[in-house]
Amino acid sequence: MNLAQRSYELELLDGDNIPFKDIEQNLRELDNINRWLGGHRITIRGLQQLLNGRTRIHVCEIGCGGGDNLAALLQWCKRKNISVTFTGIDIKDACIEYAEQKQILQSHTRWIVNDYREVTFTDKPDIIFSSLFCHHFTDAALIEQLQWMQQHCTRGFFINDLHRHWLAYHSIRMLTKLFSRSYLVKNDAPLSVARGFKKREWQGLLAQAGLPPAGVQWQWAFRHLVTFKHHE
Repeated sequence: MNLAQRSYELELLDGDNIPFKDIEQNLRELDNINRWLGGHRITIRGLQQLLNGRTRIHVCEIGCGGGDNLAALLQWCKRKNISVTFTGIDIKDACIEYAEQKQILQSHTRWIVNDYREVTFTDKPDIIFSSLFCHHFTDAALIEQLQWMQQHCTRGFFINDLHRHWLAYHSIRMLTKLFSRSYLVKNDAPLSVARGFKKREWQGLLAQAGLPPAGVQWQWAFRHLVTFKHHE
């Protein structure tokens, strides 16, 4: 795999007609990866950077998958006495069906099955975020996505996504080969890294979207945290 440039090879999860049990196994394993490799900690860090002392907040995740990121945020907000409501958006009805089973989120979350670009808000969320979502898109689609996020939130947005690096690629390929029982994860986890970003690529995308004030921070293990905050 040549990692000098982003790969645009489609992941298996981007296909249609995947059996529900296969998506379910994929989502369970992605949650484990986020737990063990620090992905949820980075998502919490993104929220912290945009809260600015607020104790009541509405957070929207695009490409929410099985809702594991929202569950991690809710647990953190409860510990910090922050009142939070969520909107979770995903284009795959199987992902939302899986997410709706999470009891911890049931009284806190509105679920939407749709392309995020087709969603309109009566009241805009304070914060919009995505995790491991952006690398599914072309650069041109990402520029539009960054602009959409900026236009549809009142406080700011953040992105948690993969740093394209040879060590990350080979490490996750080996780990999933040894421990994963999901053919989706075994194929898509290393491919996701190949579809990921260098810091300079993020900076270029943000500049093309007209959002140069956004920050790009490298995070362990091989992630970037991109944050944009509206002026108070």
